[in-house]
Amino acid sequence: MSIRQELMNTIRGVELTKVETPPSVMTYFGQNTFSNNEIKHRVTKHTFESFQQWIDKGETISEGEADEIASAMKSWALEKGATFYTHWFQPLTGLTAEKHDSFLDYGGTGKFIEEFSGSKLIQGEPDASSFPSGGIRTTFEARGYTAWDPSSPAFIIENKLGKTLCIPTIFISYHGESLDKKLPLLRSDEAIHKAA
Repeated sequence: MSIRQELMNTIRGVELTKVETPPSVMTYFGQNTFSNNEIKHRVTKHTFESFQQWIDKGETISEGEADEIASAMKSWALEKGATFYTHWFQPLTGLTAEKHDSFLDYGGTGKFIEEFSGSKLIQGEPDASSFPSGGIRTTFEARGYTAWDPSSPAFIIENKLGKTLCIPTIFISYHGESLDKKLPLLRSDEAIHKAA
């Protein structure tokens, strides 16, 4: 077991306040999930159709469409009380990893503004030097990138410290090699889909 895994195993969760369970699961099921239905109601018809083509056929969405989806996702998350977002991924450690950011951006006039662009939604760049690479690259070449996986819905996770919008992503190297457990599964699923 690595030192990182030993440290991760010593971290204890935050005690949560007990919430009375509503009488029916359907009254709360999926309430913290930014589902396709939620996207459909928050973006234009054209953007939603492009988003569906991206998921179904791999067609690329435009920068404007990505911005529209990111804005809708941010509005939804803020309405739910989220103050941060994270690109959430599964590196080769057997654990999950997150890169947290706030919705704040420097406005250039000495003030901060709430902003979440399509480029921030689609790609992130966590420091990858602490993640194993399976010998793909050396530590000084440790660039790693997260890329949004639109086939998995974003969701909000809650604890005593607040609420965070979690954006499911894949984790790849600069040259596109998989650095996580999810991308090989997505590639296998695509190969089976094409073969079928």
